[in-house]
Amino acid sequence: MKQPGCELCEAEGGRLVLSNEFLRVVLVDDPHFPGFARVIWHDHVREMSDLAAADQQRLMQAVFAVERAQRAVLAPDKVNLASLGNVVAHLHWHVIPRFADDSHFPQPVWGTRLRERSEEALESRRGQLDELRRRIAAEVARVARP
Repeated sequence: MKQPGCELCEAEGGRLVLSNEFLRVVLVDDPHFPGFARVIWHDHVREMSDLAAADQQRLMQAVFAVERAQRAVLAPDKVNLASLGNVVAHLHWHVIPRFADDSHFPQPVWGTRLRERSEEALESRRGQLDELRRRIAAEVARVARP
């Protein structure tokens, strides 16, 4: 099921890490938040309660797998999980590694910038993205089977 005009139906929504028959995981191209991922349900549904119980579990297992991969590779101070969908009403979860020195911490990444982040710290985390992609793919493949 695709919805005409829905940006997550018509585009990947980021740099593709993994795709299966149910969902896809992408890394968001945000230079200030390396490792920011989205877990996107393939079919156009609006809410978690639109899914059958087994699909709800499958989706959340994938979200938790992405979180585990981020924690293993990036060692963030915190991981934010969010399913807002106010702008894009297509079921997806944001999985965002957060660091005490990031530009918005402890505020949401969509909030007001509180400080500049050192380019050196950002480059160091960007350098870990290939390993993060591999780890996410392995973790999600392990749990998101039919």
